[in-house]
Amino acid sequence: MPQKLSKYFSMSVTEAEADIFIFGDIVDPVWQELDASWGITSETSGYSLSKDLQKLDPAVTRINVHINSYGGDVAEGLAIHNLLKQHKAKVATVVEGFACSAASVVFMAGDERFMNCASLLMVHNAWTYAKGNAEQLRKQADDLETITQASINAYMARVSIDENKVKELMDAESWILPADAVAMGFATGTVEEAENTGKAAASARQSVMQALSTRPQAVPQFDMQALADALAARIKESAPPIPEAAPIAVPENKPFNFLKALMGGKEI
Repeated sequence: MPQKLSKYFSMSVTEAEADIFIFGDIVDPVWQELDASWGITSETSGYSLSKDLQKLDPAVTRINVHINSYGGDVAEGLAIHNLLKQHKAKVATVVEGFACSAASVVFMAGDERFMNCASLLMVHNAWTYAKGNAEQLRKQADDLETITQASINAYMARVSIDENKVKELMDAESWILPADAVAMGFATGTVEEAENTGKAAASARQSVMQALSTRPQAVPQFDMQALADALAARIKESAPPIPEAAPIAVPENKPFNFLKALMGGKEI
């Protein structure tokens, strides 16, 4: 029986923020189902992502997409890119390791696009296996150029360089470092810059770690005697006045008065 592998595609939701982790290949949903029957759940498809996005609470206003993938199926990469761009929530994409080929297209879906200092972006032209006669092979070559253009369009919606430069990078199967990705507009910044400048961070994990690492403020000290005196004065002011006690009547001692009269008013 094949060993069941870990699931590298997942989604977690905390309040108004969702985190999607694409840590594996981007594949056709048919292949994903076949692999799942063997216990392999490390792939992502446009279909699987769409089902998870549909389950998201409408209160979610931010989606963080963490990417570490060599890429895969172009059609699925484009579908994931478009699904994320169409979502009403703000999308932040983060390269946690590699974002290659179709995964680099997914990366471009972010309104904010962050790269870690130790990460790489890789772009190249679409490719396929081919067979057939000369005419069929020529047609496949033309089709590949058209398919590649769809990825170029995704890049061009974000980058600050011209289309010819993008094509040169793809022809050369280029690996792009974070600083170069930011300079050319593939990325909007790095995770480290976001943390250091206090700008919007790209990960809920970063927010949690920042909260845990922040030293608590000192507990204010109180003058307890002054507090007690003030409380006593307040109670005294608000207490109702105590009514004055009536004088106590002393009963008359008639025998004593009689004897006093006999003595002529002298003290006994």
